Amino acid sequence: MRQPKILTTIKTYDIQQFVADLIAGVTVAMVALPLSLAIAIASGADPGQGLVTAIVAGFLISAFGGSRVQIGGPTGAFIVVVFSVIAEHGYDGLVLATFMAGFLLLLAGQLRAGNLISYIPESVVNGFTIGIAIIIATSQLKDIFGLNIESVPADFLEKLPVLWQARETFNSTEFLIGIAALILIVLFRRLAPRFPGLIVAVGMCSCAVWALSLPVDTLGSRFGSLPQTLPLPSLPEISWDRIVELIPAALIIAFLAGVESLLSAMVADRMIAGNHRPNAELTAQGAANIGSALFGGLPATGAIARTATNVRAGGKTPVAGIIHAFTILLLMMLAAPLAGYLAMPALAAILLITAWNMSEPHKWSEYVSGRRSDLMLLLTTMLLTVVVDLTVAIGVGVVIGLALRLSRRKSIESDWTPPER
Repeated sequence: MRQPKILTTIKTYDIQQFVADLIAGVTVAMVALPLSLAIAIASGADPGQGLVTAIVAGFLISAFGGSRVQIGGPTGAFIVVVFSVIAEHGYDGLVLATFMAGFLLLLAGQLRAGNLISYIPESVVNGFTIGIAIIIATSQLKDIFGLNIESVPADFLEKLPVLWQARETFNSTEFLIGIAALILIVLFRRLAPRFPGLIVAVGMCSCAVWALSLPVDTLGSRFGSLPQTLPLPSLPEISWDRIVELIPAALIIAFLAGVESLLSAMVADRMIAGNHRPNAELTAQGAANIGSALFGGLPATGAIARTATNVRAGGKTPVAGIIHAFTILLLMMLAAPLAGYLAMPALAAILLITAWNMSEPHKWSEYVSGRRSDLMLLLTTMLLTVVVDLTVAIGVGVVIGLALRLSRRKSIESDWTPPER
């Protein structure tokens, strides 16, 4: 079924649900705003493009999606892919790849491919997610330690020696601001999980930098002022050679967007005891990535952390996600100049927390105590993601995982005997 969930929920919508959605939508926007900026910066894009993605894609994912509470926008899973695509093909190449990925996702939704996620081995998903988390964390070491490096290589093995060679440029002030932001984010999450502690923690640290005139990089000093309006939609430059060149990038963006959105929707189902519509979700991801590309934004998908925040804040229907998108738009129009004061180490702290949460440390003991073959598959996918390439990691991981599943099925079938009744 591909009918958007909003068409179902609107039939019984009332003022109580609207109030709950309004509170949840504004709360999620307070979390999504600094996170969207940080993800865009880590991806090698302009921070304003992160806001554009959160607004346009966030609206379309909620308006056309198959989940009651899914919140969409730029996510940490795309940082590695986006960074490499921009480095190899330029930002216009990323926009076209995102545009193409959107059509692939629309096709997947029409072909009812939403249920195919069950065939992707969980160890592969966990492996490349942990691998991405490692890459994100290392990419933030420059800002969290205040290192003076002109450009950090994208390749993990090349990045480490560059960071080590720059150790003498360590800035203790930037480090203390980053650590303070980390501590505040963790404290707010533990003591007041429904409170938008993310933006408060970053705001407090940035205020300290401004009030004390500390020698710390800010969003404004590094990137200039943020846009205060959405850009006009425009088509990326399209040619047959360019399309062929960007097919691998488009495929990996579509794959990641589809997998992460459906995983997020499944997590949301468990939190609200609901049932999402996977094919409607894929269709919405397609529309969102096409829309984001038309406005010059980044790839987008359902975001597990923001979706969970929406549920905890009391969101009831997709209206909460729509309100979240309009709230970010309003903040961009009214408060963009203030965002220039945000301290870079504090934004780096957000992504370090994001990387830690992506790795799901509470599951590590479960991985170790599980099947040895699953653990080896996870580690193989993780290492390939970090050292080689995400596309290779997913391809190799899926092939090995499906082979393991088939071998287990044969083993189970050969060992099975009918019970006596």
